[in-house]
Formats: sequence, C-alpha cells, structure tokens
Amino acid sequence: MSRRLDEIDKRIIYAMQQDARNISAPMVAEEMDVSPGTIRNRINQLEEAGIIKGYHADIDYERCESRMTNLFVCNTSASEREDLARKALTVPGVVNVRELRTGRGNLQIKAVGEEMSDLTRIAHQLSKLGLEIEDEDLIQEEYFTPYEPFGPDGATKQGAMTDMVSLSGGAEVVDVTVSKDAPIVNTTLREANEQSLLGSEVLVIAIERGDEMITPKGDTEIRAGDLISVFARDGVPKSTLESFGNTNQPMTHS
Repeated sequence: MSRRLDEIDKRIIYAMQQDARNISAPMVAEEMDVSPGTIRNRINQLEEAGIIKGYHADIDYERCESRMTNLFVCNTSASEREDLARKALTVPGVVNVRELRTGRGNLQIKAVGEEMSDLTRIAHQLSKLGLEIEDEDLIQEEYFTPYEPFGPDGATKQGAMTDMVSLSGGAEVVDVTVSKDAPIVNTTLREANEQSLLGSEVLVIAIERGDEMITPKGDTEIRAGDLISVFARDGVPKSTLESFGNTNQPMTHS
C-alpha cells in the first residue's frame, strides 16, 4: 500500500540517500524544527511501512581481488517475472535483480564473478530458470543521486540524471528525469528520432510516469517529469541528455 509522505518523511529519505550510514537525527531534526526522537520514530515508521526496505553497502567489486561485475538484461513473461526475479537471486554470484513492469529486458540482473567462467556459469543457470538473456556486458561504474524533490528546497533538478550504469566497451544505461523545458517534451519518440533529439544509436528502453510503467513505442509522447531509461552501446551522448533537459552530473559511488 502507498503511504502519503510529509516534509519530514521526505527529508529523512533524502538524507539517507545521501549517506544512510552517517545520517544525523539531530541535524535533520534541527532543520525541520522537531526533536531527534521524532526523526528516529519516523525512520522506524518508514521501515515498518516498507518504504525504507533496507540498508545496502555500495561495493566496488573490482577492488575486491579484481572481481568482475556483469549486467544481464533478460526477458520473461509478466506472469513469471516476479517468481523468476526471486529465483534469480538464489543463483550464486547474483547480487541484485531489477524487475521492470513491461517491455523487453524486464529483468536486469547484476552478478559478480572472479573470472569469466563464473559469469558463464551464472548465464547458464539463469537460462535454465527459463530466462531469455537478451544482452549482457561488464559494468564499469555506477552513479547515484538522491531524489531531489525530497531535498531541502523541494525543487526538482532540471533534467536530473538519477542513475547510470556504465558497461564495458563504453555502453551505458542511464535514467534521466525530463525537465519541463526540455526540447523533447510533448514529442513522440518517432518525432524525436526524426529531429535527431535522441541520437541514432540510443534506445529508450523504459518510461516511468508516476505509478505507470510505459512500454516505449514510436507514438509514445514524452512528458515533463517522465523518468526515462536509455541505452547506448557507445555511451549516451551529451546531446541526448540535453534533449531531456539534463544539466546536472550524478553523485559517483566507486
């Protein structure tokens, strides 16, 4: 169930996205003019409501004895998606599974191995589960940033890049929020391609609009506030990000 958040809840979530390990209840309490006890109680409530689902370390596996991190982009039916996502997590070496609601590539699986044979073994086990692996590549770097509307000024970054996964060979998957003044606003994907707003090698793989996950099609219109996931084998061009109104760089966790 969805829960309505007030400004205190939002500020707590924003602070935790910045640094969950070192969040200071007194600091957030002073900013919001409430007691530290109120902040601690709200954190407990957010956990009980399932909004704060856990606290996870951001590990650079390449620094851990030169381990390799791979992203498997997989397809499955909507009816089996959740079940297979949970089963994928039981495969040794899999550390994260992202489940998308619709479209191809609706399961994105992150796995770690000491050598290529480990990743080959993981790919084989995922296939045995019934997953169709559409694409895979080594992850070079990941980037994150807090959700800006929950921040101190309540203002959304213009075209804020919220997530980036860099793959080996220069490929990237980028999530970017469309700003209200972006050139691509109120333009269909077909029109965007005709106007060279996306780039010839850029693929829009998902569009999130509020609680709705939209499968990208030629007549799909981009709107302000949409969260767009784009993929490009040679990296997402700066001009593409500018089409979405992006003028900000993400926080880096390496």
